[in-house]
Amino acid sequence: MPLWARIKLDDDIRIGIVDGDVIHLHEGDLFGTSAPTGRSIGLDEAQFLTPTQPTKMVALWNNYRAAAEKNGWAVPAEPLYFIKTPNAFAAHRQPIRPPRTFDGRVVYEGELGVVIGKRCSGVAIDDAVDFIFGYTCINDMTAPELLTRDAAFAQWTRAKNFDGFGPFGPVVATDVDPMTLVVRTLVNGRERQNYRCDDMIFRPAELVSRLSQDMTLEPGDVIACGTSLGVLPIRPGTTVEVAIDGVGLLSNTYG
Repeated sequence: MPLWARIKLDDDIRIGIVDGDVIHLHEGDLFGTSAPTGRSIGLDEAQFLTPTQPTKMVALWNNYRAAAEKNGWAVPAEPLYFIKTPNAFAAHRQPIRPPRTFDGRVVYEGELGVVIGKRCSGVAIDDAVDFIFGYTCINDMTAPELLTRDAAFAQWTRAKNFDGFGPFGPVVATDVDPMTLVVRTLVNGRERQNYRCDDMIFRPAELVSRLSQDMTLEPGDVIACGTSLGVLPIRPGTTVEVAIDGVGLLSNTYG
């Protein structure tokens, strides 16, 4: 089960496969042809970049049955989603700066991410898995008070897209069954979320198919599958880790 990383090394951007505490470097393209270089480096030497360079992150709202039941939300008839823009993306270990223009609550949302492997437009559900390259960890950070601060306009874009509010990585795991995965979120080492991905309302292949009817998904684009119970505010100085066994552990400090 390859775990692909993208790193900066000697002022160059490189790709490689994580194996224990080392990264085996490759040459070539993550979504095309690649080959091992024979060189490896330790994880501690690596400056992680986001594992892909998405044109967009499409993020789901209300996609877990347990959260819908607890919050009294109706199960949606179709995926409910918003967009995270590239300025929001942040890599593993990259500090996340608090917003300059907002000093209210900020929350974490640990999520599974689906990474698109090839250009995808109007695909059928039965074919959608062929367009999935793999899976990654995401922290869909949010300033929730902005969603309702103006009664005439829900500010989803602003609430979700402050610089650094979409960290993902550190790797993309291929050849995993997403329905066997469990998402855990740890805040300063204390577990705050622990939920199974098979509780999703719309599962990855269906998300890829349905979203591709609305917009073209490009290689490297990411779908954030939504979060479940356990979302709480964080203060500056807080370290949030999103851990998915078989996929990876994403760590960022806020503030």
